[in-house]
Amino acid sequence: MRSCQSKLDVVITVDVEIWCDGWRDLDVRFPDAFRRYIHGPTAAGGYGLPYQLEVLSGHGLAAVFFVEPLFAARFGLQPLAEIVGIIREAGHEVQLHMHTEWVDEALEPLLPDIAGKRQHLRHFSRADQAILIQKGKAMLRQAGSGAINAFRAGSFGFNHDTLHALAANGLQFDSSYNATLLGPDSGVMPGTLLTDPVHCSGIDEYPMTVFRDGRRLQHAQLTCCSSAEMEGLLWQAWQQGRQAFVLLLHNSELLNRAKTRRDPVVVERFRRLCQFLERHRDSFRTVGFTGRQCSVRGFQHGPLSSPFYRTGWRLLEQAYRHKYG
Repeated sequence: MRSCQSKLDVVITVDVEIWCDGWRDLDVRFPDAFRRYIHGPTAAGGYGLPYQLEVLSGHGLAAVFFVEPLFAARFGLQPLAEIVGIIREAGHEVQLHMHTEWVDEALEPLLPDIAGKRQHLRHFSRADQAILIQKGKAMLRQAGSGAINAFRAGSFGFNHDTLHALAANGLQFDSSYNATLLGPDSGVMPGTLLTDPVHCSGIDEYPMTVFRDGRRLQHAQLTCCSSAEMEGLLWQAWQQGRQAFVLLLHNSELLNRAKTRRDPVVVERFRRLCQFLERHRDSFRTVGFTGRQCSVRGFQHGPLSSPFYRTGWRLLEQAYRHKYG
């Protein structure tokens, strides 16, 4: 049990990425995709990355922005530099994210003899993963990111080779393990379901926080977790004395699926989360990876749990979102 004086580290992670709704006519589609995914203009105002940063900073919270850079191998450094500049100007940290679907779209090959899509980093050899991580890290540095010491694979599609590739590139932290997706068969600590930070193959792994909702295992993300669930899970993690709570957003998460309107349910969840964390600073502190020297404990608590009545309310919210989004 946690003492009343100690705080739970909350790692708000935001995966920043751009998609062009298909792989045809990329050069024509990209400018509008960039505008929608990054700035999120709607009739009610912008609800993209600048809005998220404004709300986080307004509540005095820190967040980690895992920025996907490989699209710049197709469209140039300027749009990547704009993204990095927006984040850095707001005082938040930039770390490396990587969606390998962009590898075969590069104007100059990132790897030799690569043809066709490979959705996950785990589909590449350890040597090729190391090359891609090196090039992605270099792109972010050229865009003005500052030092990079943490990574997340796109779609959480990493494996044990990824940790070796990260260590070879001087990175210290990874946050690619998600017990609800590809984490259990990643080869990282086989036979153990990772729910808490652990040191493995020279890397400190910070897995996604996951919970059982009475139906299945879920990860802590605004689009699939109600405010009541999130707050209950945070208190539960605090009471259990956990080392960290890692939750997920995306830069376009506050918009509807078409990226044309704000999603009022998720916007409200985001604002309530920020208000909650600001109000309970005596119990929770938002942290990143830059300058982090904390050694991990390695103890695995297992998934958190949420009562079914909270899940039921979330299901009603989700039905509303899907009908009117």
